[in-house]
Amino acid sequence: MQEHEKIDYVEFPSRNLEATKTFFSKAFGWKFTDYGPEYCDFADEGINGGFYKSEKQCTTETGGALVIFYSKNLEATQQKVEQARGTITKDIFDFPGGRRFHFTEPSGNEFAVWSDLEAE
Repeated sequence: MQEHEKIDYVEFPSRNLEATKTFFSKAFGWKFTDYGPEYCDFADEGINGGFYKSEKQCTTETGGALVIFYSKNLEATQQKVEQARGTITKDIFDFPGGRRFHFTEPSGNEFAVWSDLEAE
């Protein structure tokens, strides 16, 4: 159900939609719906969204927003990301209240995963 003036949907660029879909399917179990050769969407993953064909990528270095996943087991999630061909760009590090790592998916978009200290 959509909520008035709340974030409802997020879209990301993807140089290679098939590689992006394969990565998120393997690492996080996402399912996609294709809308032609240049767009796909995902639902029920914490927020709904999509990927569109583009040569650009979203990273903090280029000023993009950082989308951060939550994990109850940070090391296990990092292993899943690596097995799905994600690239770890910042190894696990501590911050006040938790720990996290950053990664890029095959199209170069940057994401992070965090865990609170109690979850570990």
